[in-house]
Amino acid sequence: MELQARCLCVVAMLLVAGLAGLETAHGAGECGRVPVDRVALKLAPCAAATQNPRAAVPPSCCAQVRAIGRNPKCLCAVMLSDTARKAGVKPAVAMTIPKRCAIANRPVGYKCGLSKLLSQRAKVYNVK
Repeated sequence: MELQARCLCVVAMLLVAGLAGLETAHGAGECGRVPVDRVALKLAPCAAATQNPRAAVPPSCCAQVRAIGRNPKCLCAVMLSDTARKAGVKPAVAMTIPKRCAIANRPVGYKCGLSKLLSQRAKVYNVK
């Protein structure tokens, strides 16, 4: 029950952030003409999987990650955004989702905030 409430809270936060993004200018950014916060809304099914490296990744999450991951810069921007952080997303865990979804054409070795992710991954997996 607590997990459902937490996921609902994450979805609500992403929705609010996405609606706020509707008011922003539509210049080309990491995700093209779509604001990063609006793209983040599409990853709502991934909420639990972005916080726990052992959580099952729903097929709907994998489908969205596969689509967004065609543009690695966009996927990185979404995973490392303030909106994601405020929603409780752990970027080091979130960046494992393409592998956990067995996405064959994922950007292996793509440097996505590498130093930031390595320090967070060390915390997640208790590596020193």
